[in-house]
Amino acid sequence: MSSKFNINDVFNDPEFNSIEYNKKTSLVKTDKERLIDKFEEINIFIDKNGREPSRSSMSEYQLVGTLKNFRENEEQKQILKPYDRHNLLGHVKITKPSIEDIFDDKDFKELNESSDLDIFKFNHTPRPEERAEADFVAQRKPLKEKEFEKYELMFQKVHKEIKEGKRKILPFTNIEKNLHVGDFYIMDGILLYLESANLKKEEWEQKSGNRVRVEGRTRTIFENGTYSNMLYRSLGKQIQKNGKLITNTYEKIEQDLFVNTGLVKEEDIQSGWIYVLKSKSTNSQIVNIQDLYKVGFASNSVDERIKNAKHEATYLFADVQKVATYKVYNRNADKLESLLHRFFANACLDIDLFNEKGQRLNPREWFVVPFDIIEETIQLILNENIVHYEYDPLTKKIKLK
Repeated sequence: MSSKFNINDVFNDPEFNSIEYNKKTSLVKTDKERLIDKFEEINIFIDKNGREPSRSSMSEYQLVGTLKNFRENEEQKQILKPYDRHNLLGHVKITKPSIEDIFDDKDFKELNESSDLDIFKFNHTPRPEERAEADFVAQRKPLKEKEFEKYELMFQKVHKEIKEGKRKILPFTNIEKNLHVGDFYIMDGILLYLESANLKKEEWEQKSGNRVRVEGRTRTIFENGTYSNMLYRSLGKQIQKNGKLITNTYEKIEQDLFVNTGLVKEEDIQSGWIYVLKSKSTNSQIVNIQDLYKVGFASNSVDERIKNAKHEATYLFADVQKVATYKVYNRNADKLESLLHRFFANACLDIDLFNEKGQRLNPREWFVVPFDIIEETIQLILNENIVHYEYDPLTKKIKLK
């Protein structure tokens, strides 16, 4: 007659213990694991440099702040002390958990049957936004200090321009409209620079019709001395979720206007400025004229050119306001100015002014044209399509000849 056995006999059986099994691991890092990863970044820095990070370098600035936060947070210090191989946290008193702490533990509560019977609820499956965020962080790699130097100067300049009001921090909305190579952004409080992107249009089918979007790998530099090559849209979504865009300076916008049209090469020399001005005149003949602008060319500084405007007939004997300026290279400015004047000839201001001596003057280069039409005309000239169009002063629109 065989002897009785219980469940303990099964678990103590040698054959049962020899069964190999693979432990399942979650792909999503816990808050504790992320905390340890951040602390390990500081450990690795000290391993490499033999010292703590300092505020003397932008690439080390974030590590300094992170370490300071760790040192001031007793709860985090208790978690991180076992990983403190450089004794960065000093003496930390480790408190042992009570039985109440164990029952209150988040992981323990997940074992509760009442909250774990829904077969459609996947507590350990990463959500799409979590995967995107993990991809964003995981792809960041450190730059060598020598390699980062040029970017560090760029970041410092951007901070200065923001402080001076030359750049603004604005909400980031549309990815394809607002995410451009050569621009700066803020993500999770960190300044970043989109250096390059290998972009192409992708098309996919939907019931409502085929859709096209831009996608590709980027090279993004962060002010903490790291870089990433994550996907263009993933980067955009992360900035959209927790970031801002930084506007360009007027100088950058002006430069891009000509660089993007292929007019500027490395060997080219800036030859001057095309400018658009608005009059501050109180003369009754002028003050009531809407959309009155002066379009001209200056070989030197526009500010220098207009500083004595109120004494010159060409500026209607009044101070002027700069509306826009455009850098011009290789003497193309003369032709551009001439083309603009001929194009708007039928909208030229035609009035007589008199100076202090009673002499009659007829200023030119002033046109009654909406500013957006002037900008559109400049683009048509740069694209060499101006010959097919003409300006209609009645409708105030550009039309085909």
